[in-house]
Amino acid sequence: MTKRDAIFPAGRQALYEINSYSAAIRSGDLLFVSGQVGSREDGSPEPAFDKQVQLAFDNLAAVLKAAGCTFDDIVDVTSFHTDPANQFDTVNAVRTRIFPAAPYPNWTAVGVNWLAGFDFEIKVIARLPQAA
Repeated sequence: MTKRDAIFPAGRQALYEINSYSAAIRSGDLLFVSGQVGSREDGSPEPAFDKQVQLAFDNLAAVLKAAGCTFDDIVDVTSFHTDPANQFDTVNAVRTRIFPAAPYPNWTAVGVNWLAGFDFEIKVIARLPQAA
């Protein structure tokens, strides 16, 4: 069995260790990123929803960067929303800044009733860039 190749963004590994999971796992030419939320450095939720969504994308960017990826490498997205109908416009505003042009990644949005104190979570699969 191959050992997992865990990826952690700088400065946040302790938060993942507390909850016993990896920020991302590299497997072959794919990167599987755990759900990212709008958590502050101490792990607490950002209370303002628009800032929480932006912070979730910022935290996702940090994980991607730690693996040598960018948003352009994302092929599949799953997002989780505690109130999809009322949150869509806010999430969409950030999403269209991050992915401004086609081809867009696959995207599945799921309504949930609990995200451990958060209102938005995003997880992705990215293709690792080929070594030059």
